[in-house]
Amino acid sequence: MPGPESAPGAAVAAPAAIDAGAAPPARLRPGLLSRGRLRALLARASHTLLPGACVLCGGEAWTGMQTCQQCHAQIFGTARPRCGVCANPLAGQWHAQAPGAPMPASRGGAVCGRCLAHRPAFDATLAAADYAMPQDQLVLQLKFGGRLALAALFGRALADAVQAAPGFERPAVLCPVPLGPQRLAERGFNQALEIARALGRRLDIAVHPRLAARVHDTAAQSLVQPSERRANIAHAFAVADRALVEGRHIGIVDDVMTSGQTLDELAAAFKRHGAARITCLVFARTPPHYS
Repeated sequence: MPGPESAPGAAVAAPAAIDAGAAPPARLRPGLLSRGRLRALLARASHTLLPGACVLCGGEAWTGMQTCQQCHAQIFGTARPRCGVCANPLAGQWHAQAPGAPMPASRGGAVCGRCLAHRPAFDATLAAADYAMPQDQLVLQLKFGGRLALAALFGRALADAVQAAPGFERPAVLCPVPLGPQRLAERGFNQALEIARALGRRLDIAVHPRLAARVHDTAAQSLVQPSERRANIAHAFAVADRALVEGRHIGIVDDVMTSGQTLDELAAAFKRHGAARITCLVFARTPPHYS
C-alpha cells in the first residue's frame, strides 16, 4: 500500500493495482537520466550556487525569499474577490496590502452563477494569484525551464493564502495532479508534486503523490479547444486504493487552473471512491473560461 511522503526525496512504495489497461510507467536504463531530469537538476544547482536575486527583476531578493519587495507586492499585494468553488474572479473591491504582509483573504464564501448552475465535483478552490504577467512567466520557467526552486515560491504563496483565508478547511492529505508516463519521462519531474511538497511542509500536511495515477497520456489542455477539453481528459485518472480516499478531505495541487476540467475529472474520480470533500489548491487562476 503506498504511503504519504513527509519530506522531499522520501521513498514511496509502489502503488496498488489500478484500472486494467493502465499504461506501464516509462523506464530508463539504470544509471541514465532523462533530458528533462538532467535540466531540472542543473537548474536547481544553479539556484543553489547563485541565490539572492529576484526571479522577476533581477534585483536583490528578500532574505529567504525569491522576490524583491516591489515584485512581491505587485503579485501578492492585493486580493480580489473570487468564487469560493472555482476561484474565478467576482465583481467587487480589491484589497490592497502593505508589501510583505500576508495576502488578505478573498471573498471565499461567495459562489459564482456558473458553479450554482453546474456544480463541479470539487467543493472549493484557493488560488494564490492570477495567471497574468509577470507571474505567468514564472509558471513557464518552472514547467518548461526546469527551475524547480520556483516551486518553493509557489508553495509559500499558497500557504500564505490558506493562512489568510478565514474558516478555510484544511485537507487531510495533498495529492498533486499526476502526469502521464510519457510526459513525466520527457520533463523529468512533476511541477505539481514540487509545489505540493513545498506547500505540505509549510502547512504540515502529508503529500501523497500516488493517491491517483494518470492511466494514459492526454494532449495538454492548453493545446485543446475549450469545447473539446472535457472529452480530452475523460477517464484519464484512476485511484490506487479506495481505503486511502474514503471519507477523507483531499487537497488537489496544481500550478495553473484554466477551464478546471482536469481538476474536475480528478475530483470526480476521488468522489467515486468515497472522498468526503475535495479542495483544489492552485498557484494561478486564468481569466474566466465559459465555453
